[in-house]
Amino acid sequence: MVHSEADPILALVLLVVKALMLVAGGSVLFYAVKAYRRTEDKSLGFLAGGFGLVLFGSAVGGLVYELIGSPLAVGVIIESVFVLLGFVLIAYSLKR
Repeated sequence: MVHSEADPILALVLLVVKALMLVAGGSVLFYAVKAYRRTEDKSLGFLAGGFGLVLFGSAVGGLVYELIGSPLAVGVIIESVFVLLGFVLIAYSLKR
C-alpha cells in the first residue's frame, strides 16, 4: 500500500469491502448481460452498461488511490464520476 499513514486495520477493512462490492456487483452485471443476450432488449443492455460503469468506477477509484498513490480525493472523484454516469445510464434504461 502506498499510503502508510492510514490505519492498517482500516485499510484491510476497506480492501475487503471493495472486494465484496466487486463480487456482488460482478454478479449483478453478469445477470444483466445474460438477460440482455437472452432477450436482446436494448433497455437491458443500457442497464448492464450502467452497472458496468458503477462497478468499473468502484474498482478504478480504489486502484488510483492505492497503486498510483494519488490523493484520496482524486480516487473518490474518479469513482464518483463513473458512478454518476452509471446511474444516469441505469435511469435511462428504466425510462426507455
